Amino acid sequence: MIEVKDIEKAFGESKVLKGISTTFDTGKTNLIIGRSGSGKTVMLKTLLGIHTPDSGTISFDGRIYSELTPDEKRTLRTEIGMVFQGSALFDSMNVEDNVAFPLKMFTNMRSREIKERVNQVLDRVNLKDANKKFPNEISGGMQKRVAIARAIVNNPKYLFCDEPNSGLDPETSIVIDELIQEITKEYNITTVINTHDMNSVLQIGEKIVFLKNGIKEWEGNNEQILETRNKSIVEFVYSSDLFKKVRESLLAEAEEDEGHHPHLGQSHDDKK
Repeated sequence: MIEVKDIEKAFGESKVLKGISTTFDTGKTNLIIGRSGSGKTVMLKTLLGIHTPDSGTISFDGRIYSELTPDEKRTLRTEIGMVFQGSALFDSMNVEDNVAFPLKMFTNMRSREIKERVNQVLDRVNLKDANKKFPNEISGGMQKRVAIARAIVNNPKYLFCDEPNSGLDPETSIVIDELIQEITKEYNITTVINTHDMNSVLQIGEKIVFLKNGIKEWEGNNEQILETRNKSIVEFVYSSDLFKKVRESLLAEAEEDEGHHPHLGQSHDDKK
């Protein structure tokens, strides 16, 4: 579990994160969503230690990051896997070498052990025979699966994903979402996903944190987000006419269900 308490972050006069507190649960897909400029990218980078918060604390299973020694921080970094927005594969390396890279950097495993582990994770992401292919020889969806394999090859406790469906078609995006969720549960990982993909929100949003202007405006899950009355998140989720019609239909069904009391999640506007 990752616990965030009263995180503040500013760049010069611009305050980007404003007293955010939340938890990201182990074994669940935790999503951070929000419009451009909402602070979600800064939030992810702060969790990763790329940005240092001006105040507040971030703890990883009880370990407060700011209180760790340099050696303890290095150990923690080996427990983190990262799936980058553009996959960030090394063009000069084949699939096998890309996936093996963290093992060569952070472990003392022998070549045979590395090869066995690489084959295990490639098999897990359904890329069993892709070892010797180069990134420019495989599709965008396959590249993303290679990136996931590389992120989990060192058995991380924490998995961070930055817009994992960026540039993918809807069908492939669903496959990637399901793969990330399956891996999260199989290995009991604390997974945090920064996304703007509403299909991901509705499909795998077991915990959702919605940021607006650097503030945690709402949090809940993918069932609660369909029922919330929070104006900001309704406008964000149901920005298209199609989604607005879906929402109207859902609310009408809920009103017809006698005794139905929707779970609205926690937000400022829900309580008004």
